[in-house]
Amino acid sequence: MSSGLVVLVLALLLGIQPVTTDLYLPALPALTQGFGAPMSQAQLTLSALLLAFGISQLFWGPLSDRFGRRPILLWGLGAYVAAAIGSALAPSMVLLIVWRIVQGAAMGAAVMCARAIVRDLYTPVPAARVMSKGLSGLGLIACLSAPLGGLVSDLFNWRAALLLLAMFAAATLAVIALRFEETIAHKNPRALQPGTLLQTWWTIVRNPTFVAFSALAMASYGGLFTFLAASSFVFIQVLQLGKTQYGLVMFAMSFTYFLGTFLCRWLLPRFGVRRSVVIAGGMSLSGGVLMAALAWAGVLSVWAILLPFLLFILAHGVHQPCSQSGAVGPFPGAAGAASALNGFLMMLSAFAMGGWLGSHMDGTVFPMTNGILFWSVCVALAAWTLVRKHGDPAQVASST
Repeated sequence: MSSGLVVLVLALLLGIQPVTTDLYLPALPALTQGFGAPMSQAQLTLSALLLAFGISQLFWGPLSDRFGRRPILLWGLGAYVAAAIGSALAPSMVLLIVWRIVQGAAMGAAVMCARAIVRDLYTPVPAARVMSKGLSGLGLIACLSAPLGGLVSDLFNWRAALLLLAMFAAATLAVIALRFEETIAHKNPRALQPGTLLQTWWTIVRNPTFVAFSALAMASYGGLFTFLAASSFVFIQVLQLGKTQYGLVMFAMSFTYFLGTFLCRWLLPRFGVRRSVVIAGGMSLSGGVLMAALAWAGVLSVWAILLPFLLFILAHGVHQPCSQSGAVGPFPGAAGAASALNGFLMMLSAFAMGGWLGSHMDGTVFPMTNGILFWSVCVALAAWTLVRKHGDPAQVASST
């Protein structure tokens, strides 16, 4: 495959995550009111999806190491299309949550394989640059997702917005079926044997480079998820924005993330992975502290929340390419399993945060602003300690 096709495939596979989470967010309050459901159930449509997304990767990873990336992508994307249609037609909140869980599990195949494909084709330092290009594509897709979701929800309803997810996944499935070539050079016939699987996982979780970059990925994604899970209620119900206006807020967030991936590619050749992450860690912390300080000072406006978060999300565009490629880097022979564990840990932090938000959302901005402050501190600590000590790609050696 050409490098351009590889980046396109990565953008589509990684982009399915913001499509799944961001596109329906403008419709979430209306969806909740339409079903007459409590806010805790509304949060489950996102947090349960992400938990299923995280857990499923633990199975998709070894399966892809055994059978290859292509068949797993075909099965996973096919299941996603079916689940997206089921979500759009769900007659109750309970069934919507069930279909979203299936959707999350299927989404795990796409995102896990994307990270593994990068390791199949590239060594750690080039992998970070290629991953940043794929995540630039994700950023463009995310830029369109929330505004499009808000517009479709205003013109039609939330069911129409969810049908767009099925259309995106069907287009991605067509690209994989027609153009994607298998990237794994040597399938591992023992990848699914319990003893081999446990030994592989144990080797991965004991690797300090994996731990360092996974901690960074968890913290940075935790901050993003806090915004995703709470922002529609904060901006629409507390700050009284319309759904289309909220879509524009999400566009600003996604476009800034897109710029962050370019910042990543500017920083890497000048400072290397570790120093780039250290610089971005300072940006993350500054954004979280400023947002919380303004909220505590009683400055409650769209800009008082959005501008500090844009600084956080700009740094997120640096942290994610470096952390996702860095966590998988030491394991060329078990890229699927390492990618799966990294993704599972990110979604575990998101699910925990979703549960906390579901019980603490109180009609104010503080659960969101305090949550993002917490994760910004975690990002800085991971960047300035773990990654700084264990994140040098030059020291990464094959562990499996």
